[in-house]
Amino acid sequence: MTAPLSVGVPKERKAGEHRVALTPEGAAELAHMGVRVLVEEGAGEGSAFSDAEYAAAGATLVSSEEDVWEGADLIAKVKEPLPHEFSFLDEEKILFAYLHLAAYPEVADRLIESGVVAIGCETVRKPDGSLPLLAPMSEVAGRMAPHVAARFLEKPLGGRGVLFGGAAGVRPARVLVLGAGIVGRNAAWISQGAEAEVVVVDKDIEKLRYIDSIHRGRIQTLYSSRLAIAEEVAKADVVIGAALVPGARAPLLVTEEMIRTMKPGSVIVDVAIDQGGVCETSRETSHDDPIYEVHGVLHYGVPNMPGAVPRTSTFAFANATLPYIAAICREGFPQVLTTHPELAPGCQIVHGSVVNAAVAETLGKEYTPLDQVLDLPTDA
Repeated sequence: MTAPLSVGVPKERKAGEHRVALTPEGAAELAHMGVRVLVEEGAGEGSAFSDAEYAAAGATLVSSEEDVWEGADLIAKVKEPLPHEFSFLDEEKILFAYLHLAAYPEVADRLIESGVVAIGCETVRKPDGSLPLLAPMSEVAGRMAPHVAARFLEKPLGGRGVLFGGAAGVRPARVLVLGAGIVGRNAAWISQGAEAEVVVVDKDIEKLRYIDSIHRGRIQTLYSSRLAIAEEVAKADVVIGAALVPGARAPLLVTEEMIRTMKPGSVIVDVAIDQGGVCETSRETSHDDPIYEVHGVLHYGVPNMPGAVPRTSTFAFANATLPYIAAICREGFPQVLTTHPELAPGCQIVHGSVVNAAVAETLGKEYTPLDQVLDLPTDA
């Protein structure tokens, strides 16, 4: 393949998913570069983008997802490919999407079999450890989590009947946030803004110190240990799972025995469910059927939470990914790894090999260093 590559944007078909991988503004930027952009008809409707807007931006509208996959070199998606898309994968394609393969080992197997270059947005990582393509969706999911919890705390939806912010003379909801990264910070800040009583638990003292410096005691911070988590879970009206190990399974922090100690009608929002979840009792749900009950505790395990607010989420996602898509189109792959080395850890499966160590360990697959699969420039 030679630069500039062509880009294909299929309609997302995962249940409850209304985001799209490219905005009309992004399509216009790529078209200005001379990149051919194929957009499936209706792909943007869930995010309130019309076909006419994409056409005006210079994209070519096609009638089916098969036409998108067949006609493009780089496939820009939001979520992992679904089983009906597996047949579209081949070694000539670059797939650029959130993959979260720790939760979807069968997808990993098909990516390996196909020989595709699979770049997972969630593991694109800068030298300082930041995750530039995961961050915007983590921010959205973190801000959504308290809204979700507050809704399901209401008695008609099965909750304890507790108002997040309480009332004059009445204690507010107690919210436990497990993890002080981007999801956790945003969840804590929104919860505190709603006047809940908030505790954030993490092993990273610097992250806790940062929260302390901003909120000055309005959010309690606690160093993570099994005993501390057990004690806080028992007191919580809401538990928000926000722990992350990039590319790997989320750490199991809440045992079933801890769940038994929670008050009936309490709510768990496991934002980490797309990496397996932080609760032993967590399982994946959907926007159409988001809640189930274990030991009297409501569990919310929707893996694509930002899909419920697709207009906001699509802009946030596409603003972050567009520069990388443009760079791959302009420079080609793997040459782009020279100018954008943060894409290297984003490469998860390349030409049949698992090239991200954390992903390989989690899946129980053999790890092959990327430079053994590709003829990489020496400074990539």
